[in-house]
Amino acid sequence: MISLQKPLILASNSPRRKQLLNDAGFDFTVEVLPTDETFPITLPAEQVADYISKGKADMFRGIRPDAIVLTADTIVVADHEILGKPADRAEAFKMLEMLSGRSHTVITSVSLLSENTIQTVSDIAAVTFSALEEWEITHYIEQYKPFDKAGSYGIQEWIGMVGVQKIEGSFYTIMGLPVHIVYKLLKPYFIS
Repeated sequence: MISLQKPLILASNSPRRKQLLNDAGFDFTVEVLPTDETFPITLPAEQVADYISKGKADMFRGIRPDAIVLTADTIVVADHEILGKPADRAEAFKMLEMLSGRSHTVITSVSLLSENTIQTVSDIAAVTFSALEEWEITHYIEQYKPFDKAGSYGIQEWIGMVGVQKIEGSFYTIMGLPVHIVYKLLKPYFIS
């Protein structure tokens, strides 16, 4: 495990973020505070993940001054439209149908709160899906239930294995935590 000068808190219930942070060698605890994830309608799509990630970190300001708090937010953008987490099967199907046979953008922002200062960095990746048949979309939704995932899919799951033609950028950004950025942000806190 990598030792840090202060305890590390991951402010996310995402099993994927937990797995990636653990696999990167960090010792951490999980604490999540309720956060309003709405954003101003006039905010450009490219800035939304930053806005939400900062908001999640800001919730911890003054609450855990003894710790380093890591937050993140991932959005999927297709045709300048943000595809969030689907509300139900029909919405998941509609999103995957929209992504089928074309490219879209995934933006993941991470924020680090330490000593009352928030640093936020975002990373962008492009994903190209091959054309998906209706039965493939239905199979994926029924088997994997992607209702907790932006854009209705997990790159590390079946749909990513069989449907993704090309990725430009970090696989881990698409998965929800750009580990290379997290590592760089946490490096000043390493105990050597």
